[in-house]
Amino acid sequence: MFELKVVTRFAAAHQLKMVAKKCENLHGHNWKIEVFVGGNNLNSAGVLMDFGLLKEHIRGIICELDHTFLNDLEFFNDEYPPSSENIAYHIAKKLQNKSLPDGVRVTRVSAWESDDSCATYIPSQPK
Repeated sequence: MFELKVVTRFAAAHQLKMVAKKCENLHGHNWKIEVFVGGNNLNSAGVLMDFGLLKEHIRGIICELDHTFLNDLEFFNDEYPPSSENIAYHIAKKLQNKSLPDGVRVTRVSAWESDDSCATYIPSQPK
C-alpha cells in the first residue's frame, strides 16, 4: 500500500464537559492536523493522487473549523463533543466524502491539541 500525508493547522476554541475540570472551561488550541490517505495502486503519472487536490480538499474542511467555537458547529453536539478524537473523526469523514480517486481512502487522521498530545482516528478497513 502507498500512503500520503498532509499536515495542516487551524486555531479554534472548544469546551468539554465531564473531563478534567480545566478542560470544562472555554479554551482554545492551535491544532495540528495530520491527514493520511492510502491505496494500493498508482495512477498513470506514478502517484497515488495529486498532492494539490488532496490539499485543496483538506483546506476546505479546515476552513470550516478555523477560528470558530467548535461547540457551535452543527457536527459537534452532546453525542460528538469537540474533543481531539471527534475532530479527527470529523475531518476523516468529511474527506472520505470528497471525490478521492478510485481506490484511495482515508487511512488515519491525527488531531494534535498540543506539541505532546494528540488523538488519532483510524477508519475501519474495507472488506
